[in-house]
Amino acid sequence: MPKINVLPDILASQVAAGEVVERPASVVKELVENSIDAGAREIRVEIDRGGTALIRVSDDGCGMSREDALLSLERHATSKLRTSGDLAAILTLGFRGEAVPSIASVSRFRLVTRETDAVAGTEIFVDGGKIRDVRDAGCAPGTVIEAKALFYNMPARRKFLRAETTEAAHVEHQLRLHALAAPNVRFRLRRDDREIFDLPAAVKSADRVRQLLGNDLSRELIPLPLTHGNGISVEGYVLPASHARKGRRHQFVFLNGRPVEDAVISRALAEGFRGAVADGLHPAAWLWIELEPTLVDVNVHPAKREVRFHRPVDVRDAVLESLAIGLRPPAPMMPQRAVESPAPNKSLEIAPGKIHFHAPQPLLAISPEKSPAPAETEDEILPLGNAPDFRIIGMLHQRFVIMESDDGLVLFDPKAAWERIFYEKMIHHGNGVLETQGLLVPVLLELDPRDLDLVLRERMALQEAGIEVEAFGGNTLQIRSLPACLPTMDPRPFLGGLLDELLHDSSPGARFAFDRLAKLLAKRAAGLIHPRLSETATLLADLFQCELPYCAADGRPTLTEYSLKELDRRFGIGR
Repeated sequence: MPKINVLPDILASQVAAGEVVERPASVVKELVENSIDAGAREIRVEIDRGGTALIRVSDDGCGMSREDALLSLERHATSKLRTSGDLAAILTLGFRGEAVPSIASVSRFRLVTRETDAVAGTEIFVDGGKIRDVRDAGCAPGTVIEAKALFYNMPARRKFLRAETTEAAHVEHQLRLHALAAPNVRFRLRRDDREIFDLPAAVKSADRVRQLLGNDLSRELIPLPLTHGNGISVEGYVLPASHARKGRRHQFVFLNGRPVEDAVISRALAEGFRGAVADGLHPAAWLWIELEPTLVDVNVHPAKREVRFHRPVDVRDAVLESLAIGLRPPAPMMPQRAVESPAPNKSLEIAPGKIHFHAPQPLLAISPEKSPAPAETEDEILPLGNAPDFRIIGMLHQRFVIMESDDGLVLFDPKAAWERIFYEKMIHHGNGVLETQGLLVPVLLELDPRDLDLVLRERMALQEAGIEVEAFGGNTLQIRSLPACLPTMDPRPFLGGLLDELLHDSSPGARFAFDRLAKLLAKRAAGLIHPRLSETATLLADLFQCELPYCAADGRPTLTEYSLKELDRRFGIGR
């Protein structure tokens, strides 16, 4: 008896579903791609319980005949490829013919479709890959596909699904990607009988970006002009470098209308912002790239998220050129000056004192406004409570304080000291309740749907750290309070950077732990401090009230001492 068996069709479809259908968002992705390929001008997506109970995708595309509707449930049946040569120049989003039968094999499936000129439509019921009923139906032109009880017949797969809110956030993110990729199509999303968004068809891609981005950030968009080169065209939008974040979730790249992720394009974006964005941060960008289908292979990833370029250097150069043009500073306006024409037979004379020549400053010159004021220089040893006796000498680059101890030279970092003080105030709050301060105007932040879901699920951990958050509608997060010990001169960038660091941490298990929150809050709050020499004595006194005064919350030193013996050795004294 042979050991190798041919898999039954239903089992083969369920195996294929493991690659195509990872979660409800995967179902939405495949069905929406088919709707776009069918020429739909309006696509409606409805989900219940995060898509595990119901996914319904409706479109007004070309529809299918009864024969085509039945063939669409066969594996490897597609209208988008005819010969092997077509695989080298794919112009559609779908092409494998596996999505529909794979979805039907892991759900209770219903398909209703009608061609525009047909008298009646077709309705097909499939249960776990087995066709139960096929009949005529009265319906509008287009196609409606329902997938209920996803993975009902595969409990091992179903138990790996996340919380309903998380799965719904992934569905919303996927639909937003397609809305950006196809701005000429109207997209509607309903979740648990509540409308999440209704995005009308947009004339330009910029209009679609503004629909999803909101008014505040839309005003800061920098357009990248349409750039052509080597058969590649690039256009899009970026946000200023100040909006760069740790993750790449705010980078959206569309290749021939297909949302993709590609390291070549990500590196080109980082290179285009080089010098303006710190290492580890990534600029926000929306790019639409068009190139000859023969120059890219889209059949290298099971979910078609990644592609392989045949000439990646040309793609990189095209992106860099578009960024260089878009980020080029505008030419300065030359002042218009009225010039009087000289009288006839008179030579121009330059009046003394009209031309001023400024000699360049010496390289080591000290700017007067950066020199410490005499009143801020201490020449006596000050009593600092529990602190050692230091004589404060001056300030280095408005950043470090130079002091003298009995044993030598001491460099003091006020920012690290503030960080230690903030941190210990937070972890030693009394009665288990951290004192908070309400923001006069609550801060509203637009987040990725997946990020918003995670923040709202961790709201109690944030509240323990003094940050009160709640949903404001759509993908907007409202922040109402901060710990009382932190400065709040401009809370929006402070909170935006804090959440970005929390959400894109490499260890999600400890992401919202109180100690980690306290360290991040203290570090970011200390970064807002502008050290002053006159405040050094008070700061040192507060620092040495802490349990660990010699290091910041993350372990950096607050003070560094160079003994006289070490200084003598460095200068070769006593040899």
